[in-house]
Amino acid sequence: MKRIPRVLAGGIFTALSFPALAQDPAIERLTENLAVDGRSMPVKDIQETPLDGFYEVRLETGERFYTDVEGSYLLVGDLYENAEGGLVNLSDQARNAERAERLAAIPDSQRVIFRGVDEPKARITVFTDTTCPYCRRLHEEVPRLNEMGIEVDYLAFPRGGMSSQGARELQQVWCADNPSEAMSTAWHDEGLEGDRSCDNPVEEQYHLGMQLGVQGTPAIVLPDGRMVPGYVPAERLASLLGLNNQ
Repeated sequence: MKRIPRVLAGGIFTALSFPALAQDPAIERLTENLAVDGRSMPVKDIQETPLDGFYEVRLETGERFYTDVEGSYLLVGDLYENAEGGLVNLSDQARNAERAERLAAIPDSQRVIFRGVDEPKARITVFTDTTCPYCRRLHEEVPRLNEMGIEVDYLAFPRGGMSSQGARELQQVWCADNPSEAMSTAWHDEGLEGDRSCDNPVEEQYHLGMQLGVQGTPAIVLPDGRMVPGYVPAERLASLLGLNNQ
């Protein structure tokens, strides 16, 4: 069952800020009406849906819901299209597109990258934690993934929060002179050396992961934005990427 967005359940509300939302009178009207208990919601974006008279609202927290133009009725859950080929999850499609767009904006300098000698055929992004056993198991598959032409880009997601051992180790990895070598060292229990006080993106990536729906590690994101939770063998990943027959 889908949970009710925190802001609808009495969370923190902030002023509406819609620099680009007042493109159509209906959306402009909705921005004026959308409030709960007299308080505005932290809305990031509003989009039309195929459902006549209803709009998709995306919050700053990454959560979504649907509402009529008056803001009088709220639907929490996924929107499906009953298409000829079966049910199509339109909410999932929107989440995937946003995920792909936001990850594409992260520069290589903020990733820990493992790629083979040849030009990669595909790239996956993995939210990881050095204290996660299944992350270590996935990392053991990286040489095979590279052989198959799959580049593996790591982002930080300390599952225990920013005060955890994982957060400290991830910060050391990103602060190392050779982050990829430091990442492998951490999973081999060889102990990390060096400080973690450099300007690193670990906390920013942790919050990004939460906004994009990461709930555990490893969380593998495919190029189209689909997220695959947990450990997945190399051959299965290649199949998901359409590379098995190449």
